[in-house]
Amino acid sequence: MAANNHYEVVVVGFGPSGAVAAGLLGQRGRKVLCVDRSREVYDKPRAIAVDHEIMRVFQGLGVVERIAEHVAVFPPSEYYGVDGQLIKRIDTVPKPWPLGYMPTMVFTQPPVEAALREHASALESVEVALGTELVGFEETAQGVTVNLKDDAGNTRTVTCDYLIGCDGASSTVRTQLGIAYEDLVFDEPWLVVDVRVNESGIAKLPKVAVQYCEPSRPCTYIVGPGGHRRWEIMLMPGEDPREMQTEAQVWKLLSRWLTREDGELWRAASYRFHALVAQEWRRGRVFIAGDAAHQQPPFIGQGMCQGIRDVVNLVWKLDAVMQGEAQSALLDSYAAERGLHVRRLTTRIKEIGKLICERDVVAARERDARLLREAGGQIKTIARQDIVPKLEAGLLANAAHAANGTLFPQPRVLHGDEADEGMLLDIVAGGAVPGRWRIVTLGGDVVTDAVQAAAQRIGVQFIELAPDGDLQHAAVLPQTHRIVEIDGVLAGWFQRNECRAAIVRPDHYVYGVATDAATLAASLLQLDAALHG
Repeated sequence: MAANNHYEVVVVGFGPSGAVAAGLLGQRGRKVLCVDRSREVYDKPRAIAVDHEIMRVFQGLGVVERIAEHVAVFPPSEYYGVDGQLIKRIDTVPKPWPLGYMPTMVFTQPPVEAALREHASALESVEVALGTELVGFEETAQGVTVNLKDDAGNTRTVTCDYLIGCDGASSTVRTQLGIAYEDLVFDEPWLVVDVRVNESGIAKLPKVAVQYCEPSRPCTYIVGPGGHRRWEIMLMPGEDPREMQTEAQVWKLLSRWLTREDGELWRAASYRFHALVAQEWRRGRVFIAGDAAHQQPPFIGQGMCQGIRDVVNLVWKLDAVMQGEAQSALLDSYAAERGLHVRRLTTRIKEIGKLICERDVVAARERDARLLREAGGQIKTIARQDIVPKLEAGLLANAAHAANGTLFPQPRVLHGDEADEGMLLDIVAGGAVPGRWRIVTLGGDVVTDAVQAAAQRIGVQFIELAPDGDLQHAAVLPQTHRIVEIDGVLAGWFQRNECRAAIVRPDHYVYGVATDAATLAASLLQLDAALHG
């Protein structure tokens, strides 16, 4: 593609967050330049877990089927205490799954990242410049001037309306802006080891993920796709991180589980696990996202998910502002929403980390006894996805409700003449149409003229869950998707939340709910004011 000088958005960094940002923007027809200093996808795994919210994003991008072959079940996580007893258990919720995918999964990063890159690169309005780094940038009255340099030493200056830094933990964008981290006080040295295990090795290993909460050497064992197995091993005071990642030391550490004959060492890297969140996420027309904005310990595998949530949140808002469908003040909600969400989730991850990392034997025994006592002597299984909080700030309805800020379900539904197994809601309702607000109702009686008028100003799509289970009855309104669900996920959701309508944002988070037409109309007027001023 020929070089251009002005873009609507420049994305710095083409890892998972940057590739999703470029893909979502390109899907909306936005003219994007994405740059990355690396020409190739890093060929070893870093992230290992993905959740149903992110699979729904991949579905919306149209890449979920390509990615599915590199994804597997995230088995239960069992926590074992000082004396080898089970003290805690985390697993996934049973079917029917609320978002249409297993809530937590493991995956192999290199091919997934490659698929995301290929998808973004193929979009007509997206230009990708690999082997190119950001040298610096300057915000002007008209936009942002960006200076780039490629690996042959050639320099290039481009302009853009907005700049997004998805350029990792040592982010040039964040550094140039002088944005400091808020330290949530977690700093521990760990060794991460990935092994491609053969059949003899698999036969020796646990079938579930294990947290060894042992003061002598806290350790995590994760079952990846196929023969991929990961260990995260805490380093002890006095141990040299570089020495501990040598092959001889790694196999010594793994001798509890395996011998060299049981597999091939894929990667060993020592890290300091941090809990850091940027104090600012936006400076004018420049934003940061992903590892550039936050770092968290890996104890429930949310690192990549957090970064993709960032760009999903940001992109639909940028698009609405560029489209003239929202005032630029909407962009302030990005930092408000993601900053608080990341802090909440990172704090929960940190608490799990403190539980695992207890080095004092007496304190660890007290921890084990407390967890068993709190469980009433019988270990109850905690849903892994329940650890992820809802949105609690930003663009949400004023009327407080437990559903506000939660993810709206994506059940399998029947629509028209589909086969009996149905289709996922977003696909039926045109989930590929980017940036649509939705009102989902239990029957059309809550959709009055006042509701329709308010909804029209926002550009809302109506979806009606047929309460009689009959698809043949016409929807109350024209241009309304009338659906029948298969597993009762939506009906159960409406019943639990004691409402008859939900206003759902383009990123699938619930803006607000209503029990009647008057409440729904009032909520839409409030939303109209928030979007348009």
